Amino acid sequence: QVQLVESGGGLVHPGGSLRLSCKASGFILDPWTIGWFRQVPGKERERVSCIRIIDRDTDYADSVKGRFSISRNNGENTIYLQMNNLRPEDTANYYCAKTVGHCAVTSTRDFGSWGPGTQVTVSS
Repeated sequence: QVQLVESGGGLVHPGGSLRLSCKASGFILDPWTIGWFRQVPGKERERVSCIRIIDRDTDYADSVKGRFSISRNNGENTIYLQMNNLRPEDTANYYCAKTVGHCAVTSTRDFGSWGPGTQVTVSS
């Protein structure tokens, strides 16, 4: 069964850090492009980062550049999102999903196999 499962969310103070994991099962990551997204109730899902596994092509939303970092662990078939200097506006449910192609030419609707999400709350 092809699936992605996120973990690592939680409650953190502003300025703190979290590392989210996106574990893939039922397929190997190499041919795919993996995106991290976030969503708050009443708003559209926003892509925060993307990685094309085969050539490590990555991109980041302007709101997270310099603070978030996406990486892969092929041995564990997992994609990570390291989030530093977290802000209250980063509070959201975070999801990962997969597609094919370069990050720059993909949009949210191109992604599938969405995981259930992991909640990140940044609050003092």
